[in-house]
Amino acid sequence: MASTHTEDLRLAHLLADDADALTMSRFRAEDLKVSIKPDETPVSEADTAVEEAVRRTLGRARPRDSIQGEELGRTGWGPRRWIIDPVDGTKNYVRGVPVWATLIALAVEDEIVVGVVSAPALGRRWWATKGDGAYAGRSLRSAQTCQVSKVAALSEAFLSYSSPAGWVTTGRGAGFGQLLEACGRTRAFGDFWSYMLLAEGSVDIATEPELNLHDMAALTVIVEEAGGRFTALDGTPGPYGDNALATNGLLHDEVLGLIGDDLPE
Repeated sequence: MASTHTEDLRLAHLLADDADALTMSRFRAEDLKVSIKPDETPVSEADTAVEEAVRRTLGRARPRDSIQGEELGRTGWGPRRWIIDPVDGTKNYVRGVPVWATLIALAVEDEIVVGVVSAPALGRRWWATKGDGAYAGRSLRSAQTCQVSKVAALSEAFLSYSSPAGWVTTGRGAGFGQLLEACGRTRAFGDFWSYMLLAEGSVDIATEPELNLHDMAALTVIVEEAGGRFTALDGTPGPYGDNALATNGLLHDEVLGLIGDDLPE
């Protein structure tokens, strides 16, 4: 793999290794400490421990880079920014459901150039660097190429999402209902997993009506390097909206027609 970001990718894998050790050591622990944030979402001691550990390592390895994390906000300035979600799927994590992951991304001038998604309870990791393809496996040495599907008809498409509730509260319930009816198969795999299954070609559409940058940054480059498209619901490319639609590319415009915003002229 020849890339200007090879060393950044290796560092991201090391960060993920440390995160996996921390999260797995507390997964299903009877004394796991959990609190509720002002936005009424849970945060566990594992969330904060992972983000603090990532920040310490980056402070030594990349002292000039800025860091943006879900739990501790943004520190530092400059063209290079690491974007961290220490535990994507905290509600699953605290209930003992194994579908959760640490998301690590690097943005350079707001372009996502590295993404790593590590789901140790599933025994799975996905990664990509800009221009070098997307891969999955347990480690760099066990990598398999990710490639999106070639399904071109909604009637044959597999849709994955997180929950229908957000579509209703954001006023998008009718369009989402049309999408559910149009697709050949639907399941709520949720969170990062929907997008990684899309990158692997197992599902064809993944979408959510409310997301933050840390939820999406690592996913974007993996989906795109696997041959898919990742946009906000207004069609803007990348992870900088407050929602997401990812597809194999062939279905994207048709899905936007059902659930997307009106595009600016």
